[in-house]
Amino acid sequence: QVQLVESGGGLVQAGGSLRLSCAASGRTFSIYAMGWFRQAPGKEREFVAAISWSNGNTFYADSVKGRFTISRDNKNTVYLQMNSLKPEDTAVYYCADKDYSGSYYFTKEYHYWGQGTQVTVSS
Repeated sequence: QVQLVESGGGLVQAGGSLRLSCAASGRTFSIYAMGWFRQAPGKEREFVAAISWSNGNTFYADSVKGRFTISRDNKNTVYLQMNSLKPEDTAVYYCADKDYSGSYYFTKEYHYWGQGTQVTVSS
């Protein structure tokens, strides 16, 4: 089992920045990739970004390209640097792990999920 704990959410004005963190523990050797998803009220959970654990390749939703950056350190923590935030970025942000190859973009491809962290962007 892999445990994931997110942190770093909060309230920020439009145009501001936040950095989210997700610390993984447990059977981290099984991680193939890590992803960030978000879910706004009344909407489905959507893909934001992902990073391959082996080679560091990154993947982004079109809506965040050029504004968000996903990265990882060597201690099983993945980050999401969010710049130029917009009110439409308001959501609960979740990290998740993926333990096999395949698409990075769909929730069904991910196994364990964190509890989520709220990001609110005011206009």
